[in-house]
Formats: sequence, C-alpha cells, structure tokens
Amino acid sequence: MTDLYPAADQRELLRQAATAHTTAAAEVEAFLRRLPEVPDPADVTEYANLLSRAERARDDLLAAADAAGLRLPSLESE
Repeated sequence: MTDLYPAADQRELLRQAATAHTTAAAEVEAFLRRLPEVPDPADVTEYANLLSRAERARDDLLAAADAAGLRLPSLESE
C-alpha cells in the first residue's frame, strides 16, 4: 500500500531548516530594531536567548545540509 503522505525527503528537511534559520535571524533583527538606547538586564537576557535559538537553527541547517549531501569542507585554518 502506498503512503498518502510520504516522508519528507532530505531536501525538504533542508528547506524547513533554512526557513527556521531565517525566522530565527529575523527575530534577532526585530529585537535589535526595538532595543532601547540603554538595554536593561531583561534585554540582555532576551538577546542571549534569541542568539542561542539562532545558533541552534544554524546548527540544524548545517546538519540538514550535510544529510542532504551538501558537505562543506572546514573553513577553519588548521
């Protein structure tokens, strides 16, 4: 019997990860646009949380790209 809703292929998972990464980056930008001239501790905490979310989204994007066959050589100097 054929699945009516086949599992997403790696390319679709990669597209979803890219969307999540874009959303996380947009949330950081929106925060920075409304950031007061003198940030308070709550602003610093929110910024840290947003950056953490963006970093996780980037890690997920890179992992999805790797799984889809888009392996990149290390960009770090050895």
